[in-house]
Amino acid sequence: MPAVPIDEAELRARLEAVLAQAVPGAGLGDLALLPGGTSSITYWAPLGGITTERIVVKVAPAGLEPVRNRDVLRQARVLRALSSTQVPVPRVIAEHPGDPPEVPPFFVMSFEAGDCVEPNSLPAAQRLPPGEVRARELDAARILGVLHAVDPAAVGLGDEPEISLRSEVQRWVDAFAACDEDLRAGSEDVAERLAATVPSMAPSTVMHGDFRLGNTLSQGNRVVAVIDWEIWSRGDPRVDLAWFLMMANPDETLNRPTCPGMPSDDELLAAYQAARGTTVADLGWFHALVRYKQAAAAAFIARNARRRGDASASAQGNAGLLASASKLLG
Repeated sequence: MPAVPIDEAELRARLEAVLAQAVPGAGLGDLALLPGGTSSITYWAPLGGITTERIVVKVAPAGLEPVRNRDVLRQARVLRALSSTQVPVPRVIAEHPGDPPEVPPFFVMSFEAGDCVEPNSLPAAQRLPPGEVRARELDAARILGVLHAVDPAAVGLGDEPEISLRSEVQRWVDAFAACDEDLRAGSEDVAERLAATVPSMAPSTVMHGDFRLGNTLSQGNRVVAVIDWEIWSRGDPRVDLAWFLMMANPDETLNRPTCPGMPSDDELLAAYQAARGTTVADLGWFHALVRYKQAAAAAFIARNARRRGDASASAQGNAGLLASASKLLG
């Protein structure tokens, strides 16, 4: 069953019902669609009556089963769990299970004011001041260390299945395998070498899955909230850490810009380790893994675009990602 448009009148009726229980006396203003995101639909709205608070509503796509990255109630679960920690996350206010797939589930969270910016992706004329870039990235590294120091069982997430490193590799091997031959070019050798050199698993932690400054909200020099938890999991934290470092300081092979003010990997790693209270070993394999992972994801996105009729879709940049991964694997 394909996705269908959200029935906003029906959604509003359910929202008003759950808010009447969660925030008695509050009124619900107009829903406004927030841009971005493909796995769920996001709205914001002002509340009225007894409060001037604003809310954000995340709704699963109607017509599709709310599984994997579309499982918005699973996102609410990790936010609730982390609310008792020092990881800054939006506050979950209410949720509704719906009747999927026709009536999609949703949850309501607090609106956190801040900039959502990936510094390296900004055009030169729109770049943040170097000092702000540096402070935000170091704060993000600190928060990632705090996240990985959280004991999943202590916050009620101990029953979350653990993703092994072999399973992580296989996920992206399978993604490449589903793509056209030209989109797979150069991936087989890297996959074989990753599979042949899988390191020992570190104790698993809660992982964000796409941790980077562009998935946070910041004010001035501080990160005030970590957002977009669609693909969180429990696994080896070095996967999260290597992804964050790649997004901050892409190597020359990737042919991506690095903006002024960006801290070095050594500085980011030091901030992470200080916050987590431990040192990190054997990151090289993980640096290769996350480049292979991003190449596989890009190939899969291009494949889906072709199936929607865009014959020109390609995975630009994959040659650099796979070359970088190959070099890192020695």
